[in-house]
Amino acid sequence: MAPIKQHFDYLVIGGGSGGLASGRRAAAMYKKKVGIIESGRLGGTCVNVGCVPKKVTWNAATLAEMMQDAKSYGFDVDVKKFDWKYFVEKRDAYVKRLNGIYSRNLNNDGVTYIPGRAHLLSKNEIEVDEQTPEGEKLGTKAVYTADHILIATGGYPAIPENIPGAEYGITSDGFFEIKTQPKKVVLVGAGYISIEFAGIFQALGTETHLMIRHETFLRSFDPMIQDTLTKYYDEGMGMNLHRHSKQTKIEKDPETGKLTVYYEDSKGTGVLADVDHVIWAIGRKPEVRSLNLPKVGVAQDKKGHIVVDEYQNTSVPGIYALGDVTGRVELTPVAIAAGRRLSDRLFGGIKEAKLDYSNIPSVVFAHPEVGTIGMTEPEAREKFGDENIKIYKTSFVAMYYAMLEHKAPTSYKIVCAGPDEKIVGLHILGQGSAEMLQGFGVAMKMGATKKDFDSCVAIHPTSAEELVTMK
Repeated sequence: MAPIKQHFDYLVIGGGSGGLASGRRAAAMYKKKVGIIESGRLGGTCVNVGCVPKKVTWNAATLAEMMQDAKSYGFDVDVKKFDWKYFVEKRDAYVKRLNGIYSRNLNNDGVTYIPGRAHLLSKNEIEVDEQTPEGEKLGTKAVYTADHILIATGGYPAIPENIPGAEYGITSDGFFEIKTQPKKVVLVGAGYISIEFAGIFQALGTETHLMIRHETFLRSFDPMIQDTLTKYYDEGMGMNLHRHSKQTKIEKDPETGKLTVYYEDSKGTGVLADVDHVIWAIGRKPEVRSLNLPKVGVAQDKKGHIVVDEYQNTSVPGIYALGDVTGRVELTPVAIAAGRRLSDRLFGGIKEAKLDYSNIPSVVFAHPEVGTIGMTEPEAREKFGDENIKIYKTSFVAMYYAMLEHKAPTSYKIVCAGPDEKIVGLHILGQGSAEMLQGFGVAMKMGATKKDFDSCVAIHPTSAEELVTMK
């Protein structure tokens, strides 16, 4: 074993959102000696290959749609070809600046940044394969010890194992490495990542094929969201939607690099030739591959996620885990909130500090946007019983589309439970839903009822006013 290099009060494995938030709070607020070990770029999935570059790309796709719409408002808009290369270079430069900001913030808070890949040796020892901040392996090892260890290593996108040629496809990580705009893409998956990417490609003019295993996508969402958005992608956007599909083989032309996708769907068997990219968005796995969890006795579930209690404790005292590696509500703000509360409990003397995982708002940057918080209608009916549930819903054409021949959907649903009609679920689809949900999320966390919504004077003319005037 390499010699012990340094001892910390708190060692964090993983420099993503959750790990950074927890480590920085422990150092800045509670003056603890903290180290953060990271083998990739600081900021983790969200900053580098997730939320941040995704939203920037979604912005570009939304602008493409709005420039088309501008003609109906009287503008003489000459929309030239989208410069993908220029956009990608500018987006990546922005992400690189964020990496630098994270590094400077760690330094300002007195956190020691340790580039390298971590392996647990015991409940308070970590061996690190050392590297430079740029990722160059140094070929040396160092051991660090700590009173407390946090595992916040996140996850990584999965690739199917039983499809010949699956390795020719890329994942959501690879999406951000595409340097020229593809003419034709195939996306596989029905989750939010696949739906967001499909909407982006379609809006930017790429021939887009979306393959899903069932009749609808976003199947963990309320049925209203599933049905409305799936129909719009298929009929309103004109996307090539392949329902009840599975891929049987992927071939790659060694000269052109183009892919051929063999598949089956609800219409029979088919072949898609001249495909630039196949993007697998079929789920994510916990990043635990090099941690040596069994060696130190950290329990995992059947999918490999680290098992934690409500306080983020693992099965080993002194070792904690949070974020995507635990499989609980895999959202960046969730990991950040859990990380800060963990440091409050460990070092701030707030014994009951923990994250409340109920009523967490989330959005999907689809076309149009989706916002959701609380229970779906089926979940509420199962928990409270049909007789105790009341549903309010509306669908309408937002005023933005009054001047357009093209109409995108806007649909809202409020799920209420009990005689006081407490709002237990809120689901919105339409332009502006992402920004709109944050305020309504606060109301739900405070226990809002339908009467509370009704008592709020509407803001007119907006789409949001429909949520406080619904009958």
